[in-house]
Amino acid sequence: MSGVGLIGLGVMGGGMAENILKAKIPLVAYDIDATKLAHFASLGATPVTSPADVARQVPRSICIVETTAQALSVIAGEDGIVAGASPGHRVACSSTIAPQAIHVMHATLAARGVELIDAPVSGGGPGAKAGTLAVFAGGDGATVDAFRDVFDAVADNVFHLGKLGSGMAMKLINNMLIQTSSVAIAEAMVMGRKAGIDPQTIYDVVRVSTGYSVAFERRVPKMIARDFSPGGTLDISYKDQELQTAFAKELGVPLFVANVTQQIYQMGRNLGLGKEDGSALIKLYEHLSGLSDLATPAPEGAEK
Repeated sequence: MSGVGLIGLGVMGGGMAENILKAKIPLVAYDIDATKLAHFASLGATPVTSPADVARQVPRSICIVETTAQALSVIAGEDGIVAGASPGHRVACSSTIAPQAIHVMHATLAARGVELIDAPVSGGGPGAKAGTLAVFAGGDGATVDAFRDVFDAVADNVFHLGKLGSGMAMKLINNMLIQTSSVAIAEAMVMGRKAGIDPQTIYDVVRVSTGYSVAFERRVPKMIARDFSPGGTLDISYKDQELQTAFAKELGVPLFVANVTQQIYQMGRNLGLGKEDGSALIKLYEHLSGLSDLATPAPEGAEK
């Protein structure tokens, strides 16, 4: 079984790394955080000192970092994958980044005989930990197949959506739906509380009614428990919505809701919630509605 490199050991990459190791796939890992790298070395990964070193040791690499700039550096930068990869090396970009950046990197790598696909993942931190992600792949079919064992280790569903960039476009569509929904959910929960309805009752009723959704299930239990540990942060949601709105402009598609909700995420970031889970939007709406300050403990009736 050929090994795989993984660059980025955060919430998503860390969960993926655990499941790759559980599947007995040899893993070479890199992260700028030495503590994270040491942790995965203790689990059996081979740690290295740069993305280029990853590519020197394995025939295929996965990049899952946070921003477009980081992905460009990791994949096509001076000490990136391209610097260490031999012809025939394959790269999967699983970061959520600007679709046009995929094409820029593909051209850079192709000149070196290296193949790139976009393969962003969905499922958040819990899905990464459980190995139940969805993979949205775009690009060369043979390259997608070359990662199939790894995708099967980290995901329940793998979609090959067609041409290069189509996986990233699909990821932006998916994220737009949950990120805009999360704002509406926070509004609804605070409106219910102002109306005197217990938050747990709202959850119990909606989960068997037409307002129920995956976003509702992801956000509301955390809101009730006042657990704002991140499965995905407000900072990342703001970044994603910047990608969504910019991409829509390129396509000539008006995005009214995503543009407005991005400003809600910015308001949350301005109140110091940027590193908290998307469920922390409820604290913003509580603040705006005069229910509490941002340090207020769980509301009466909430699960502890």
